[in-house]
Amino acid sequence: MDTTTSGTMTAKGYGATGDLIGGKKLVPMDIERSTPQAGEVLIEVLYCGVCHSDIHQVANDWKNTIYPCVPGHEIIGKVTVAGSGVTKFSVGDIVGVGCMIDSCRHCQPCQQGEEQFCQGPHGATFTYNGYLVPDESKYNTFGGYSTHIVVSEDFVLTIPASLDIAKASPILCAGVTTYSPLRHWNVKAGDKVGVVGIGGLGHMAVMLAKAMGANVVAITTKEVKRKAAMALGADAVIVSENESEMKAHEVTFDFILVTIPTSFDVNPYINLLKWRGNLVTVGLLGPYKAPTNNMEVAMKGRSVGGSLIGGVAETQEVLNFCAAHGILPHVEMIDIKDINEAFKKVKDEEVRFRYVIDMASLKGAPSAE
Repeated sequence: MDTTTSGTMTAKGYGATGDLIGGKKLVPMDIERSTPQAGEVLIEVLYCGVCHSDIHQVANDWKNTIYPCVPGHEIIGKVTVAGSGVTKFSVGDIVGVGCMIDSCRHCQPCQQGEEQFCQGPHGATFTYNGYLVPDESKYNTFGGYSTHIVVSEDFVLTIPASLDIAKASPILCAGVTTYSPLRHWNVKAGDKVGVVGIGGLGHMAVMLAKAMGANVVAITTKEVKRKAAMALGADAVIVSENESEMKAHEVTFDFILVTIPTSFDVNPYINLLKWRGNLVTVGLLGPYKAPTNNMEVAMKGRSVGGSLIGGVAETQEVLNFCAAHGILPHVEMIDIKDINEAFKKVKDEEVRFRYVIDMASLKGAPSAE
């Protein structure tokens, strides 16, 4: 990493120069970061999880991508520099960075610890593809597929010592994304909870809901995932394409968490809810494939909702919860040079259940062209 006298430094990264159509891939690149200012820390990135959102963002699936785009928001690293006034962390601390690196700090959601709903001029500042507005000029943020990142100490998480840092990084997104709705909708011991989609998000949801004392049913389209879901702690498994299995569970669920990342028909899952039951989707950022049948919703007082990630405090809470209950994501470790193949395998659902990049491999990666 090279530091200049102008208050900036150059870090190595892997990112997209444009959307990934036509065979384009993520490539090595040099990225410019500011040196740590007051209240900020410089973090050497040790591990970074590969989230499905990374794939959506670099492909511009949400039509809001800023290029170049360096993804990665499941970051575990080591503090190497602490700016003036930093009190929460010291050089050498092992820390985490999730989906946000800042917010306006002043609006009602921020004041209530829900920075993900920031009502500032540009909302929360996301770890990558985010807008900051210094001096009324906006610029792009770069994520954890890089050697270093600079973050305000208020958005840095403490990693409990009992967590294996080589496996824990997905807790910072997949973990809090599923933990937050389970907590908000008050899932408790004895509740019958369905988790739809047993992938990066879903496998965390099964383990978290089980640790909360729920009776957990994994719901998947693939028979081959039955054994894996049971190994995660699910009490039962439903293959959603099996009509008799779905019928047998109608009007029995207190809560259903849907982690499917693409458009789907929500109505078969609504029919599984009991009266006053709640269904929440966390994977889909777009419309359902078919309109919601409000007759089925209203006649049993059901609710259909959505959830995003969680605030800083809630992210720390899920890290502590995982440490207390011995929960770790199931991961496969890769080198940064394998990231394009990993993206393909995530889209093809060939990973069990989350890739994590050993970022030491970036130090030996080819230089940017």
